[in-house]
Amino acid sequence: MKRLYRSYEASTNIFKELEAKYPNYFKIESIGNTWENREINLITISKNIKTADLKPALFYTGTIHAREWIGHELAIEFAIYVLKNLETDPTLQTYLNESTVYMVPCANPDGYEYSRKHFSFWRKNRRQNADGTYGVDLNRNFPIGFVKSTATTSNVYGGPEPFSEPETQALRDFILTHSNITIALDYHSQGNVFFPAHDFRHEDTIDTTDMNTLCANMAEEIRKISGREYGIHQGKPPAKLIGGSGREFYYSNGIISSVVEVGTRNISDYMEDMNENIREHIPALIYALKEADNYAKNNIMKRVNSFNATEIGSNHVNLKWDYELNENTYFEIFRSTKDKQFCNSSNLISKTQSLEFNDINLSSNRDYYYNIRAVNKKTNQKSPFYPQIKIRTLIEYDEYSRTYYANAKGTGYVAENLNNNPSHFGVNSLFVGVDENKGISYAVISINVKSLPSNALIKLASINLYPINRVSTTIEKYGEWNIGLVNQETMGDITNFDDVANMQIIRYVGRPTESHQLTQGIWRTWSLSGLECNDLKKSIKNEAIVLRVEGPKELRIGRTKQMMQWDIGYGSFGFGLAYRPRLELTYTIEPTTTALYAKSIKTVSKAELIDDVITAGFDEKGNKIYSTFQFNLSSLPPYNDTMITKAYFELNSTKIYIKDDIRFHLEFVDENIDKNYEDITNREIIQNIGYDVSATELKNNQTQYFMFDSFSEIILNEKLKSKSDISFVLEPTSALKIIKNKTVSWEVSNKSLCPKLILEHIPKRRFPIEKITNAKLSLENGKIKISWTNPKNPDFVGVKVIKNPFRKPISAQDGQKLYAGVDEYTLDDFGASDINKYYAIFTYDDVPNYSKPIILEYIAK
Repeated sequence: MKRLYRSYEASTNIFKELEAKYPNYFKIESIGNTWENREINLITISKNIKTADLKPALFYTGTIHAREWIGHELAIEFAIYVLKNLETDPTLQTYLNESTVYMVPCANPDGYEYSRKHFSFWRKNRRQNADGTYGVDLNRNFPIGFVKSTATTSNVYGGPEPFSEPETQALRDFILTHSNITIALDYHSQGNVFFPAHDFRHEDTIDTTDMNTLCANMAEEIRKISGREYGIHQGKPPAKLIGGSGREFYYSNGIISSVVEVGTRNISDYMEDMNENIREHIPALIYALKEADNYAKNNIMKRVNSFNATEIGSNHVNLKWDYELNENTYFEIFRSTKDKQFCNSSNLISKTQSLEFNDINLSSNRDYYYNIRAVNKKTNQKSPFYPQIKIRTLIEYDEYSRTYYANAKGTGYVAENLNNNPSHFGVNSLFVGVDENKGISYAVISINVKSLPSNALIKLASINLYPINRVSTTIEKYGEWNIGLVNQETMGDITNFDDVANMQIIRYVGRPTESHQLTQGIWRTWSLSGLECNDLKKSIKNEAIVLRVEGPKELRIGRTKQMMQWDIGYGSFGFGLAYRPRLELTYTIEPTTTALYAKSIKTVSKAELIDDVITAGFDEKGNKIYSTFQFNLSSLPPYNDTMITKAYFELNSTKIYIKDDIRFHLEFVDENIDKNYEDITNREIIQNIGYDVSATELKNNQTQYFMFDSFSEIILNEKLKSKSDISFVLEPTSALKIIKNKTVSWEVSNKSLCPKLILEHIPKRRFPIEKITNAKLSLENGKIKISWTNPKNPDFVGVKVIKNPFRKPISAQDGQKLYAGVDEYTLDDFGASDINKYYAIFTYDDVPNYSKPIILEYIAK
């Protein structure tokens, strides 16, 4: 028995006292009896208890597993908190005026009391089975995915048949008679993770975004209180899915639902850990209550009809959707940079009554996630979310992008106390940290970067690992996980523990991940600084990078493990190849510098036109004197395979004697102007180049550089297409009303000092290669097969196949990645054949430029 944790009888008495004190807001009742004849308590909280069943409701269940005491304790403290603050907190008043909370604080009273008094690790209920053993796992006794078994001693024995137990019958009957329930949360321990419901078909559903966002917003409320980060993981292939749980039963009845795994132990230190877990989950539950009304079956605010990205650039995204508008409707648009993130005021980027939105000022080659919902501005009721859009902005004109995945042979873990470390490579998860059995464990990740040019200049880099299980991380806020660049000269045998432990680490990269930041089901990213990017490049040997992942190396007394598990993508333990450790790079390459000399130089005044002289200023009557320059781009490589990345104009002045306030600026002009005074005066200016220079600056610095801005560089690249002449005008300006007889001259005859247009350029394809052909769908052994014919282009690198059940993807990121490579077919291994969906097939080159997709629509038979 643990002090501070309440018995089932104690909680019943607390609830009865609350009912007596707050009869208008609170009610306790029994919804059934257990095998040992305990009443199964249901508590109801609402602003008006008489009308509670008429309002949308949040349904809470706790401690369906006997040893997972958090659910029971949280329900007690949540009820006390709400009732204590309801009359003074306008937010609670609003939420409980619109919605109701139903709570079954302990769905397994017999098992809970047995866990408290006899065997703390007890999980099941207390049914006496036919063979004399005890207990059924109540969270395997529901019908959805029920697994028939005779292993009655198993902790996950699901009973002789669905709903064989009085506890699950009581939950079933309550759900089936309360159609007002819109959200269901089932509280467990341990893991600090949300597990949204699934339908056993491994496909995102129309409400997957709703469940992920609900969990993410609850997780953000938790993070604000304690800094703890919760994961979110819906069942994905090829992981084994849990069958027979209450979560899926609630979901099958039209209720969005999730399991919530709390803390790092089933029965935590109450004062140190459990108290904090309770404190952080109360605001999370209040947030869930806020959403209950938005998922009411009679909600007039329906989900938008479609939501698409119509254009993607390097720094902008255009979004468009469809909805039946009225004067009371507007839309909230949310943008995140990670998957499964919250949608709240901090990432709300637009409230609009339009049906489209242009998001600008984005970063190039970055992932962005967009969510949308409709809002009634009178009632503030909101619609469910439309399925999330994921895009990656295009790379900038001077950039390349690479995604490198860990190779199987060189990726695995080594443990201090194990003798079979070579068998952990390529076929298992990455276990990193320490436990009593394995001892210290390191992971080694090898990544082939053969296609990275030797002259690459890495601008951005990130290392990404997918966490699949953090249950073995049992000590709250203890230890951190780091990734280091290995000096391969000191590497030795990567399957030998001592060699791995003694590797020299050039540098640890990114920010450490602390134990309270470990999540499950959300990619963890280590982003590299500029110095770290340089060291990453230097660490390459034999066209590969080797990384060591390490965690804590000692345990606190009384604890047996502090171990994190990351996906390797390979083997039966992983979630598939898409979840391999990966290195994301954005880079440019060292440019070629070409100096162009002027084809034509002229000084143009009102009186005359002089060749091969550069003079600018004011004549004796105060008229401006200009200089013009003409260059030809024909010596540069072809436009389709060349990007001008930087340009500047160099001038060198002669001796300067002017003291007046005269400045000079250089203009990029239409090359078709005639070089007479009238045409120069009336010239069409494309863009001013760089900044004005004054006569004083010319005295101090003979050499002046006029730098092209981004717009000028874009125009210059366009001029390269036709290899046309380009022209510039040097114009004098002054703040004085009248200025006469003041000129400045620049060098012409000295080749090292004469005017030059200096261009930096890189070889880079501007345009995608052609699309695939002969795309078709077929069924093969019950699986959907996608086949096509690759183009015969020498620059072809591969194809990427994306699946999306909701829209035709124009982005190679907007959906589930099925394949990337040079084959001409792939299988949707885990896709359901009874769900309509779209498949998008993109070709790509080594930039990569992605082609417009070929879209195949699959219609379920």
